[in-house]
Amino acid sequence: MVMQVRAARTRQALIVAAAEVFADEGYVRASLPLICKRAGVSSGALHFHFASKDALARQVESAAVDAAEKLAERYRAAAGTALQSMVDVTSGLMLAMVSDPVVRAGFRLSGDPSRKGGAELFQWWHASVRELVLRARDAGELAQDVSPEDAVAAIVAATVGFEALAGWDKDWLSTERAARFWEFVLPRMAVSPELIPDGTSLGVKEGLP
Repeated sequence: MVMQVRAARTRQALIVAAAEVFADEGYVRASLPLICKRAGVSSGALHFHFASKDALARQVESAAVDAAEKLAERYRAAAGTALQSMVDVTSGLMLAMVSDPVVRAGFRLSGDPSRKGGAELFQWWHASVRELVLRARDAGELAQDVSPEDAVAAIVAATVGFEALAGWDKDWLSTERAARFWEFVLPRMAVSPELIPDGTSLGVKEGLP
């Protein structure tokens, strides 16, 4: 049992260390020796858990999806409307890109052209946005002339773009930036002004993770 606990801790330390390195350096420049040093483990321990850098990157992506899903579930449960849920989930995810190295690495790995396959977090985010937009449509919250697919494309492209731009200016992932984005987009999407969250509720609500 002690060995199992120790092995689980080592595996988790490697995932977090790899996420930090992948987020900072990208997939190509990230080295296994640097990841081992960051995690405080030997190269033998790394290869015991992960056969290659690609296998480690895939595990980081999977962990990022798990973290993003849990975050999204908490925000969706607290929202009163589908559009409010969209605002909260998007804003919360943008903050997680800053505060959580696993989520940040997941987005960077998903968009890394040097890797074949992958894009797991991008695929999850596209499916999540589509689900929320369709919920808004079915609830009568979307303006009649708004194409759900166009709305999904705009929201996904904008949020992924914010993450890319944050590489040189972290302000792109601030709550203020999220609020300004939704202040611009929501009047076009919502069927009526009553469904647009007021300025104090744009961005991440206080008390939510």
